[in-house]
Amino acid sequence: MSEEIKVIVFGLADEEYGVEVDKVRTIERMMPITRVPKTHSFIKGVINLRGVVLPVIDLRGRFGLPETEETESSRVIIVAVNDMEVGFIVDAANDVIDIDEKSIDTPPEVVGGIKAKYLRGVAKIGDNRLLIMLNLSEVLNKSEIIQLEQVEA
Repeated sequence: MSEEIKVIVFGLADEEYGVEVDKVRTIERMMPITRVPKTHSFIKGVINLRGVVLPVIDLRGRFGLPETEETESSRVIIVAVNDMEVGFIVDAANDVIDIDEKSIDTPPEVVGGIKAKYLRGVAKIGDNRLLIMLNLSEVLNKSEIIQLEQVEA
């Protein structure tokens, strides 16, 4: 029997990405972000969300995509993985859909310029829609982020 998972669909650089609903705490409009010195350029800073200070990552920067200005549709998706809560800046949060676990294929080495290790797979939806599923534990890989900080410091 195939298993359906609920997925939040968001846009980033003309592609559609998905992340499991159970990892998403909330989706927020853009808010003031306080810069933190000596961090990666993709770590935009921290936000105060209802009394909780959370780091915010620009997913475009994390994946090496060109960064763009915020728009009216830009959102911060708050996710929780491995006891970490982090906000991701995305171009737009579009939809919540159910997808069949079996429709998720292993990702190719690179999709839209993003390395496969950041991807859980690519889900086929209908006849001509592909949804890039993120592997949040790699996107939020603490040791890699710390290593990068030491290189850039």
